[in-house]
Amino acid sequence: MKCLIMKKFFLFMLPLAVAVGCDDDDPGTGPVPSTPTDFTIRIENVTAANPFFSSGSVNGLLMPGAEQEFMFEAGPVTLPGAVTKLSLVTMFVQSNDLFFAPGEAGITLYENGARVTGDVTDQIDLWDAGTEVNEEPGVGPNQAPRQGPANTGDDENGTVILVDDSGDGFTYPAVSDVIQVEIEALPGSDTGFKVIVRNISDGSALPTPFAGLSWVVHTADAPYFTVGEADRGEGLESIAEDGDETSLVTYQDDNTGLITPLSPGVWAVHDDGVNPLFTSGTADLGEGLEAIAEDGEPGALATVLNGKTGVSSSALFNTPAGATAPGPAIPGGAYEFTVTAEAGDYLSFATMFVQSNDLFYTFAEGGIPLFNNGAAVSGDMTTSVLLYDAGTEVNEFPGAGLNQVIRQGALNTGTDEGGVVTNINNISDGFTYPDIANVIQVTITPQQ
Repeated sequence: MKCLIMKKFFLFMLPLAVAVGCDDDDPGTGPVPSTPTDFTIRIENVTAANPFFSSGSVNGLLMPGAEQEFMFEAGPVTLPGAVTKLSLVTMFVQSNDLFFAPGEAGITLYENGARVTGDVTDQIDLWDAGTEVNEEPGVGPNQAPRQGPANTGDDENGTVILVDDSGDGFTYPAVSDVIQVEIEALPGSDTGFKVIVRNISDGSALPTPFAGLSWVVHTADAPYFTVGEADRGEGLESIAEDGDETSLVTYQDDNTGLITPLSPGVWAVHDDGVNPLFTSGTADLGEGLEAIAEDGEPGALATVLNGKTGVSSSALFNTPAGATAPGPAIPGGAYEFTVTAEAGDYLSFATMFVQSNDLFYTFAEGGIPLFNNGAAVSGDMTTSVLLYDAGTEVNEFPGAGLNQVIRQGALNTGTDEGGVVTNINNISDGFTYPDIANVIQVTITPQQ
C-alpha cells in the first residue's frame, strides 16, 4: 500500500516538474505580447472667427489744430479672397450724436497689391447715429460740451444715416473743413501703416473737438454700423453722444484676433527615442519639413517617413473631415486619421500655422507615447502641442507678411533664415502669436 501511494504522488507531481523545468522558448514564460490598438487622431482648428484683424483707440479730446495718429500692420488679404480695409469713428463733439467715419464698407488698404497712402478725407463722412434728437450744432444744451451727466437728451429711436439726409434743418460745416485723414506707409515695413487724424476745424464756421477715436482693420463690411439700421448697442452710441470709446473698445477687443487655417500635414508612429521630424536646436533635416512649415505641402516629408528607420507607420493627412477634396482646415474644421500602435510606440505630427513664414504645430521632437503603463492613452492632448519655428525663413508680422503662404506669389518665397528648429517661446522676433489652445486641439481616442 505504501508503494502504491508513493507511485500516485510521483505521477501527480511529474507534470508540474516538467512545467517548471520548461525552456525559455516556451511562450508561457515570456512577456505578454502587446495587442495592437487602433487610435483615432483628431486635429481640430478651434480658432475663433473674429471679424477684426486688429483694433485700437486713441484716448482724449482732439482739439482744433491738433492731430492724433495710430499704427498697425496689415497685408493685402487676411484670408484668401478677403480684402483688407480700415474703419474708424470719432465724435463730432458739437452735436448730440454725430460722428465721423468712412462708409460702412471702410477704406480699402491695398490697390493692385500696393498700399494705399495719401489723403483719404474724401472717404470720410459725417453721420447721425439716430440715437438722440439733434439740437442746433454748437448750441444744444444736451450736447457734450454743455450737458451735465453723459447720455442726456431725447431718445430718437432712429437709424444711422448721413447727417445730410437727416432733414433736421440745421447747417453743418463741410467735412473737408473740419477733419483730415491721411495714411502713410511705415518705413522699414512692407505692411505697416500710420494713420494721422487732424482736426482742422479751427478755420471753419464751427470749431469743434473730436473725441473717442476708435479703429478696426477688417475684411467684412459694416464693422460699426449699417446705413438705415438702428445702432447695434455695441458702443457706437457712447462715442456719438459722449465721445466715450470705452464700450466700443471692449467690443473690439472681444472680436479682434488672427484667423489662421491649419495646413495638410504628416503623422508618424515610431519607436521611443526616435525624432522622425526634427531635432530641436539643429537645422532642418532637409527631408520635407520646410515645405510643410513654409507652404503647407506635406508630400515630400510623407515620402521620406515611409520606411524611415524607427518609424513603423506614417502617412499624410490633407482632407478635412466631411470635405470631398484636400485643403486646409479652417476654423471649425478638423483632420481625422487612424493609426495602429503597440505598447512602446510614440506618435508625432506636423501641420503648418498658416499665417506665418515657417511655423508649425507639433509635439516635442520625440513625440508622445500612445500607451501609459500598458494602457492606451485617451483624451485631449493639446497641452502637449507646441509651436515651432523651422528656422528656414525670416519671420514677418503674423497674418500680414507678404511672403506668407496666403499672400505670397509663389511657393518657397521669403528671405532664407539659415536658422535652427526652435520652440517659438524661445525666439525674440518681436511678434505675438495666439495661445496654442486658441488655435488647435488634438484629441486621441482608442477604438474598442
